[in-house]
Amino acid sequence: MATAVVFAYHNVGVNCLKVLLAHGVDVQLVVTHTDNPTETIWFDSVATIAVEHSIPVVVPEDPNTDEFIARLCALAPDFIFSFYYRNMLKSALLATAKRGAFNMHGSLLPKYRGRVPINWAIINGETETGATLHEMVEKPDAGRIVGQTAVLIGPDETAQEVFTKVTAAAADVLATALPRLVAGNAKLTPQDLTKGSYFGGRKPSDGVIDWHASAENIHNLVRAVAPPYPGATTRVNGNNIKITKTQRMPQVFTHAKPAHVNVANDTVIAFCGHGGMLRLIEAEVDGQPHNELMLAVRLGTGIHKLENPQ
Repeated sequence: MATAVVFAYHNVGVNCLKVLLAHGVDVQLVVTHTDNPTETIWFDSVATIAVEHSIPVVVPEDPNTDEFIARLCALAPDFIFSFYYRNMLKSALLATAKRGAFNMHGSLLPKYRGRVPINWAIINGETETGATLHEMVEKPDAGRIVGQTAVLIGPDETAQEVFTKVTAAAADVLATALPRLVAGNAKLTPQDLTKGSYFGGRKPSDGVIDWHASAENIHNLVRAVAPPYPGATTRVNGNNIKITKTQRMPQVFTHAKPAHVNVANDTVIAFCGHGGMLRLIEAEVDGQPHNELMLAVRLGTGIHKLENPQ
């Protein structure tokens, strides 16, 4: 029976841990995170699954300490797996796995190496992403690929909707690759890193809408950071507003300036850069959800300036 130490968090961590258990892998230890009280926790708990299967769980602040690495050396696992674990694992830790260390990444590597790859893919208007199981090396998301599969990104899908598809794809990739890893005959394919880029993390302030950008780019930002993520934000008539759903319009304007919103006939239409327009279908004002009609009533008929939130 193959043994493993699993570093995991989020729904990808839950589903992939279940795959390991279903395939008879002896999971000796699960390493996860304590939930951040400032973060919206909309995903399942890896720790809960581990406890249900009587697997020890630890939440070290830094797993790369000499003390923790010594603990892994004592376990001497065949494999280390990382499934959406948020801390970097250094070479000394990875070397404790006798048969290799492998990570599940939410993109079609080598594209979108780094942080929050699904959100970045949507922001950049990609029509597909995926899940990739790869060998872990010191450089992030740069190791040889064991397996990957693509998922489509619909033109109006949010990051959460795409994440659900990527989570299912991740479980499928692992289930396909695991028997070959255990048998020792998996084919590992080197990445050509020149065909991809590394992306960093995002913070709430990155969701401030630049209304001089194109309607398409703003639409992509809105769906990439829609709840449960921090959201795309703007300010109208003194109200800080989180735009949570938009609809692209085929028309272009030739007379109005961008960074304004027109409220008329119970519709709310934002003027964007390059003559584009977006209907503001859903929003949050003061933390309360508003549909388009409610937002129209809240703002009042007329043309209003869109500004950066305060």
